[in-house]
Amino acid sequence: MKRVAVITGATSGMGAEFVRQMIRYMPNIDEFWLIARRKDVLISIAERYPTKGFRLFPMDLENEESWEKYEEVLEKEQPAISTLVNAAGYGIIGETVEIDVKNQTGMIRLNCEALEAITQASIPYMKYGSKIINVGSASAFLPQPGFNVYAASKAFVLNYSRALGRELRKEGIKVTCVCPGPVETEFFDRAEAIHKSPAYKKAFRAKKEDVVVRALMDAKHGKSLSICKTSMKLMHIAAKILPNEWILKLLYR
Repeated sequence: MKRVAVITGATSGMGAEFVRQMIRYMPNIDEFWLIARRKDVLISIAERYPTKGFRLFPMDLENEESWEKYEEVLEKEQPAISTLVNAAGYGIIGETVEIDVKNQTGMIRLNCEALEAITQASIPYMKYGSKIINVGSASAFLPQPGFNVYAASKAFVLNYSRALGRELRKEGIKVTCVCPGPVETEFFDRAEAIHKSPAYKKAFRAKKEDVVVRALMDAKHGKSLSICKTSMKLMHIAAKILPNEWILKLLYR
């Protein structure tokens, strides 16, 4: 049975970094299944690693037809999915009324619905020891005025991942939610279309290489949550101890 690793959002940001590191550190994978919108970039990735096997899925996961196509390929190929990385997603900085409804619902569609659909389709092809890595965000720890829908969508990812991990425990399938703070990626090219990130957030940006190294290590050890930087770990603790209303008053006057 062919052992595969599936990575969504594979052409940029965190997804592309997962591809790079998994190709390097997972020699037992027979094929890397890469899902993203940009066909030309997918092809260039495959050409960069001629000794590796790839299956390319140039499709937009905001469209339900893409989920169905992925499921059809699974049924035909019957692979053994060793690792699934859900890295596709986007956010836009701005108050809710400033962002058009298409982008608002698009965030929910991609960050939540598509992640769940791809995961749901993949689980039947996973065995004991398989891993699911969902890219969340430290914004999931508390409400984020000015980043409202994105933060809410990542709260879904976090809670969904933790509950799913418990459900799949008896099958030996581990689920890890990666919750970094701001990461230095192309994410901000789209996120800052209306407003720039607050200056204090820029000081906490992490390197994508560090975030992915930590995520893969935490997933290997079966951790349900992966947080890269000490500052974000402290934020996680504060969000659990202090009432959200206190933190919101402090950060968003």
